[in-house]
This record gives sequence, structure tokens and C-alpha cells, in this order.
Amino acid sequence: MTDERPDIGTWGQVRIPPGTDREVKIVLSETYSGADIRIPVHVIRGAEPGPTVFLTAAVHGDEINGTGLIRSLIVDRPFDLRAGSLIMVPVINLLGFERHERYLPDRRDLNRCFPGSMRGSLASRMARVIFDEIVRRSDFGIDLHTAALRRTNVPNVRADMKNPKLAALARAFGAELIVSSKGPSGSLRQSATLAGCPTMILEAGEVWKVEPTIVEFGIRGVRNCLRHLGMIEGEPSAPPYRVETDATHWVRAQFGGFLRFHVTPGDIVQKGDLLATNISLGGKRLNGVKAPRSGVVLGMTTLPSVAPGDPICHLAFVQQGEMKKLERAVGRLDGDDLHERVREDLARSVFVKRL
Repeated sequence: MTDERPDIGTWGQVRIPPGTDREVKIVLSETYSGADIRIPVHVIRGAEPGPTVFLTAAVHGDEINGTGLIRSLIVDRPFDLRAGSLIMVPVINLLGFERHERYLPDRRDLNRCFPGSMRGSLASRMARVIFDEIVRRSDFGIDLHTAALRRTNVPNVRADMKNPKLAALARAFGAELIVSSKGPSGSLRQSATLAGCPTMILEAGEVWKVEPTIVEFGIRGVRNCLRHLGMIEGEPSAPPYRVETDATHWVRAQFGGFLRFHVTPGDIVQKGDLLATNISLGGKRLNGVKAPRSGVVLGMTTLPSVAPGDPICHLAFVQQGEMKKLERAVGRLDGDDLHERVREDLARSVFVKRL
């Protein structure tokens, strides 16, 4: 980060002393009438010195599971911040959020415009304000996302695992699945990490929803990260298993038709397992969609009607030697475990016929 890092306790004319919290407003842009477009930011400061972590949601305006998660942190206060500071932004892309849309009104993807420029497009200018006001104050970041429209994701953390600080934070979160990647060019997480603020994302659930088990999963993960950083009391809780991979693949439809699903998000599959059967509207079997390698169902479409080339199932590949450990760990879980409750909730998004 630069030497000109803004003071975490000073937000314009608002002062936030250690041991207090406050909601402030950041002006992102202006409407056509010249009125300010403001987003709320909730800042909590511990009484003791420590790192600053930002928590952001709805960079894509329709991905509001993270908004619900942050709202719960603000309203329910599931932990007491002992040290450091937590910056929480329930909605980054307010213009998309108000229209229930992923993108900005000019159809630009805000999450491809960071770190932005005050001389650029609307998206670029908004990105620059977020970068200067939020990222530059922070030591670490967690950006909350969901799957895209008509898809769902089992909770998974995505981070550049070659970055030691980021790898430690990603593992501390406690997700069963970690996908190692730097992120797309212009994304908030890649730009923040390059600027010296290691940032990861949580991908979980669907658009336009606040899913209770996803919120529970996310709160547990944020709590784990804050424990890892010494900001709250306690030790991070470990997941029942952990898969780290940089190999993922979307299995796509070969024919148009109507799918009969045989798996749900989070399922363990072996090479050659049937993921879905493609059937014509008249009932003729067109083909079976099979897993090209062994792994875990990271995400999938929730729309059964497909055209050739449409994505059906997103797989995270696992080394064969790890599959046995994974299967044993899952086999020991009962239905009350959060891992299983998340899977059960996500399974309600698709009609599945088990083989």
C-alpha cells in the first residue's frame, strides 16, 4: 500500500475512535439530476490496535447473499471486536442493486474496472472511489459473491494461494473447497491484492436470494478469519475436509434438450459418473452428461432447458489419492452438520433423480 494510506478513524468530517462503531456514507457518483449517490459503510473499531479488514458484497448488484450476511453482522453482532477494525459495505454496486441487475446501467461490469480512474467511465470512477476509500485503508479483504444468474454454487473460497498471507487467511476461513486463482483482470480481489491488501472471495448460493445456511456459513468463515488475525477471541474452527485445487471445468451440453439432473452442488463424483441426462421434450434420451474426471460439484445450472454449449455442471477436480479421504470425511458427517445442511438447501434449486 502507499504511504498516503487514509486514517481508519477519519471519514471526512466523521471521527470513529477506537472501541466505537459508526455508519458513514461514501459518495460514489451523481444522478442525472445532480444528487449524490451514497453507499452506507459500517465501521467497527476494536479498543486495541490490529489489522483492518474490509468485507464487501454486491459488487454484482444481484448477488445479495453477502448483503444479507453483512446485515446480520451489523444487526446481530455475533462477536465482539477486540482489536483492529472491520469495514463492512453491504452493497457496492448500488445502481445495479436497485434494479436487481448484475451490471451498472451502462452494462459495464464493475468487477472488471478496478482499481479504476477518476477520468474514466462511470464504472471506472466508482471503482476508484471504492479503492481509495475502502481498499487503501485495509490490510485484508473478503469480497462476497454468488453464482451468476440461473446457477448456484456450493460455498467455496477463491484466492491466490501462492500469496502466503492470503493462503493462510483462505485456509482459516474454514471452507471445504478452495480454488486457487488470482482472479480476473480488473476484479476487486486481484487489484486489491496487487496493491498490498490480500483479498479473497467467497462464492456461495444464488442471485436474488439471502439463503439462511449460506449466511450461517459466511458468518462462521468471517469469524474464523478474524480469530486467525487476532481481532476476536478464540481459534478458527476446521472444516470436515479441505480440497485445494487450481483445476476446475464446466461440463457443457452437447445437444439441446431438457435435463434430468443426477447430482447436486457439493456432491462427490467419480470419473464417468452420470451428472445429468439430456432428454427431448418428447421423452427421447439424447445423451448422458458424464464427469470427465473425479472431483466435487462446485456449481451447476438451475435451468434444465439447454442449448448446445450451455454450461451444466462446474467441477473442482481432485487428485485420486485425495478422493478416498474426502469420501471418508463426508461419510462421517450427520445431517445436522452445516456442510450437509448447506448441501440440502442448495439441492432444492434443482429437481434431481438419483441413480
